[in-house]
Amino acid sequence: MNNIPLVKFANSNIMITRLISGGNPLCGNSHFSEELDNDMKEFFTEKNVVSYFHELQKQGINVIQARGDYHRILYWLELFKREKGKLHWIAQTASEMSNVFENIKIIASANAAGIYHHGTQTDNFWLDNKIDRVNDYLKAIRDTGVQVGLGTHIPEVIEYAEEKNWDIDFYMCCFYNINRNKRQSAIVSNFTTDHNEEFSSDDPAEMCKVIRETDRMCLAFKILGAGRECDTQEKIKSAFKFAYSNIKAKDAVVVGMFPKYIDQIGLNIGYTIESCK
Repeated sequence: MNNIPLVKFANSNIMITRLISGGNPLCGNSHFSEELDNDMKEFFTEKNVVSYFHELQKQGINVIQARGDYHRILYWLELFKREKGKLHWIAQTASEMSNVFENIKIIASANAAGIYHHGTQTDNFWLDNKIDRVNDYLKAIRDTGVQVGLGTHIPEVIEYAEEKNWDIDFYMCCFYNINRNKRQSAIVSNFTTDHNEEFSSDDPAEMCKVIRETDRMCLAFKILGAGRECDTQEKIKSAFKFAYSNIKAKDAVVVGMFPKYIDQIGLNIGYTIESCK
């Protein structure tokens, strides 16, 4: 097992690895291409997902971030637990559900360590000038007793929540603002990759500035630009170094991994350990 650096998860007593496995690949949501979406969906069968969870645990990662829908993650995690597997789960609300408040209760009852409001939905509220509606969902999460999170791709959303001192334990912070315009995530919109997503090279520095300015824990995601920074292993290594060097020491990184062709779990663990020295 690798000696991955640990941090306390937000305001809980749970210690989590600073490298978190992201859940998008498990659902075939690459944010890259329809071909990669299909490759992921074909690979991540029920059996392979459970095997993937075991491999995470074996190599030392102790937490997964994944959306709290009913027919995938909850089911896969249950199968994993039946095989004595143990991973902490940081859950995203599932915006396609008819009642997200009910969704929050179900996620909490499945022993999620924390729940965060879906970033795309957060940003759509922001773009509609209805951002305060998010606070109702945050209060519902608080009522369950788990750690409360807010997801976003827009740095100004975090600045607003900080200014209003919302009751939040952690932020899910995307390195790229792919929500400059209203959109639906690929999963919510029937797994169709959104080719209008913009990955600007200026974005990571802007988000990192906001991450460093808040005292709250931040979980940084899409540090590899959803595969756009993965041309070579040196480029990947550099992206990990940039991420850990520009977030706080108590923050963590969320990376979706697709181990069909190469041991991405082992490689990313190595880059994490080296970057955190």
